[in-house]
Amino acid sequence: MFQITKQEAELLVSQNVIPSKRSLGGYLPYAFTENGVAMLSSVLNSNKVIQINIQIMRVFNRFKRMYFAYDELRKIIYES
Repeated sequence: MFQITKQEAELLVSQNVIPSKRSLGGYLPYAFTENGVAMLSSVLNSNKVIQINIQIMRVFNRFKRMYFAYDELRKIIYES
C-alpha cells in the first residue's frame, strides 16, 4: 500500500475518477499494488471481501494483458 502524490490525485480528478479534491477530505488516498491486494485477501476472511479481491485481481490481470499487448499504452505509462 502506498499514498498517491498530489500530482496523481489531480490527475484522478481531471480524469473524473473522483469528482473533486473535496471528496478526498483533505487527505491523499492510499492505493494497493497487486501484491498488496493478494496479501490483504489472505488476512480478511468475509465472503464479500474475498469476492471483491477476486474482482480486483482480475482487473490487475486484464490491465497487464493490455499493457503487454499495446505498445502505445506502454509508452503513455512510461512518459507520465
